[in-house]
Amino acid sequence: MTRHARNCTAGAVYTYHEKKKDAKASGYGTSAQRIGKDSVKDFDCCSLSLQPCKNPVITKDGYLFDKEVILQYIITKKNEYSRKLKEYEKLKKQEDEELQEKFAAEGNKKVENFLKGENNIVSKPIDGFKSNEPSTSSVSNMVNGLDKHLPSFWVPSKTPTAEKSKLQKPDSVIPCPISGKPLKAKDLIDVKFAAIKDPDDKKCLITKENRYMCAVTHDVLSNSIPCVVLRPTGDVITLECFEKIIKKDWIHPLTAQKLKEKDIIYMQRGGTGYSQTNVNLEGKHERPALQA
Repeated sequence: MTRHARNCTAGAVYTYHEKKKDAKASGYGTSAQRIGKDSVKDFDCCSLSLQPCKNPVITKDGYLFDKEVILQYIITKKNEYSRKLKEYEKLKKQEDEELQEKFAAEGNKKVENFLKGENNIVSKPIDGFKSNEPSTSSVSNMVNGLDKHLPSFWVPSKTPTAEKSKLQKPDSVIPCPISGKPLKAKDLIDVKFAAIKDPDDKKCLITKENRYMCAVTHDVLSNSIPCVVLRPTGDVITLECFEKIIKKDWIHPLTAQKLKEKDIIYMQRGGTGYSQTNVNLEGKHERPALQA
């Protein structure tokens, strides 16, 4: 019978509680923790800066960005692509030159072997059991053109059996930082939020808890209310308003413009803390793995 104590180590079973406690104390393994509502952005905040948008724009997939932030991201990616393309062209040119030198060396070697064989026809017979190469070969790592390469034999890519990595042309497509789908600046759609006008509320717009409302029904918008964006004008309305009012005749209630199904963009909802609304609510911190 083992002792029943909090720090008892005489048990025959390594319990789950002891394993978690030892993993936390040792600094190894992956620690996961459910994040709260305050760790997820609001519906009207930029998906990159996590701050309220000054000039909000939205993608086709419903991800909201600040125009200045997303354009800076696109410019950075384009500059990165230009840098990688120049590096690729430089390496490609070096690879072509090395390939031409290799073909030229092989051709010269064939000519030398042919001339050597022609010169030995009359002078002396060729022994087929002897190699044409000299019997003594140097073991130095600085001969046969190896002096141009570093003898880093401890690097996996420098080992004799390692295959040379194939050059790949960089991809010119700029991915969306959230969804990973192709993103273009011309596909960004301006969003127009309807601010709540309360003359008695003197607070700044950022500090207000309820900042925006539906452009049609004037319902207060929050993280728990699904919203859609009307592409032609950029107005933000609730999903309930779209289902009950607009979906009947597909006419814009503010401009009387005919709408199509592609003109409706479903906004990604903000953080509510509920797993049914938000998909990824678990934060993971990966630490070194404990090896035996």
